[in-house]
Amino acid sequence: CVAIGTFAMGSSIVGTLNLLQASLAIAIGCFVIGIALALNGAAGYKYGIPFMVQARSAFGFTGTRFPGLVRAVPAIVWYGFQSWIGAAAINAVSTTMFGFDNLVFYFIAFQFLQMGLSIFGFQGIKWLENVGSVFILFSLVYMFYSVINRYGDEITTNLVNIEGTWGLPFWGATMLFLGIYSTMMLNVSDYSRELKKGSGPGMLTTIYAMSILPCTLFMGLIGLMVSGATGVNDPIQVFSSAVDNPPLLIVTLLFIAFAQVTTNVLNNVVPPTYILMDVFKLPFRTATIIVGLLAFGTFPWELVKAESSAGLQIFVQTYSAFLGPIFAVMVVDYFILRRRQLDIAKLYDENGPYRGVNYAAIAASLLGAAVALSLPAISWYASLLPAGLSYYLMMQHLPACKRFRS
Repeated sequence: CVAIGTFAMGSSIVGTLNLLQASLAIAIGCFVIGIALALNGAAGYKYGIPFMVQARSAFGFTGTRFPGLVRAVPAIVWYGFQSWIGAAAINAVSTTMFGFDNLVFYFIAFQFLQMGLSIFGFQGIKWLENVGSVFILFSLVYMFYSVINRYGDEITTNLVNIEGTWGLPFWGATMLFLGIYSTMMLNVSDYSRELKKGSGPGMLTTIYAMSILPCTLFMGLIGLMVSGATGVNDPIQVFSSAVDNPPLLIVTLLFIAFAQVTTNVLNNVVPPTYILMDVFKLPFRTATIIVGLLAFGTFPWELVKAESSAGLQIFVQTYSAFLGPIFAVMVVDYFILRRRQLDIAKLYDENGPYRGVNYAAIAASLLGAAVALSLPAISWYASLLPAGLSYYLMMQHLPACKRFRS
């Protein structure tokens, strides 16, 4: 959850919401995320199936390439962006301590390091996350304190004493913070299938939401407060300005780099890797290497310019417009049409009822995306009802969908 994207979303709402409104927007976004993860992760939790297998009942064997590739693109872009930020942090430490300044070298080295860690699979990633989580939380608390201590007057003037709004921009802000996780909402079964059994949906929702909330709140508010106080959007400059003790600054920058590794490997490597494995029948290690190489081609240096916060905001709104309707289709398929009962044998039978493409799911997803793109500020929310309702109606009434209803 400690992603530079969360920081950038905080920076992007400067001047729109006051500090209270921003805090509530982040909290609401996190609880919506928790509900969405519990809903779409239910099939993986119950049956132990990954996202690409779960999607077959709605989209068909061949049709799963559509949600798979839509899910993979933003993950690879975030992978490249966050790798560039992590490399910039390492380069800043190198420049401070050794006088060696070469961002391109560190970007390439950092990317290959993450590719190496990725090939150890989910359990290796889980171990890395467990080790890093305590360090990350303590670092965020310290940075939060430093920001308030250093920029208290500016924060009061620019963020506390402004009126803000409780209208559409407020709900748009909740969507920005949940939009960062709209990718995870789609392939949550890749994670929920690894959980120990025994928790009900209410408990799972609470666990998901409360796991995400602390880091998202700290990162979002740090981005909001520092950018609001200084007008600076570049993450490395912002974090550097928040810590005026050189040894602590070095630790902070290394923390940023480490945070990008943990977020990237779990959120941005595993999903597109599974998708490449399913679509192109590649082995796990080959797929992880290809995903890492593709991240080089995302030109992440273009996303850290002065206008990057606004650009990233548009990026999140746009891909959420396509991910939201796919989420709605999968939830309607599992809970309403299948009534939480799946025939696992059929999900693995390429010649069974789920063969080919279910065009109802793709049509409903595109309809939802069209509606969402007309309301970009709340694109994820706007996509749910038209996609879910149209999918349900087509599945009930179109003869071509009959075999998918079995």
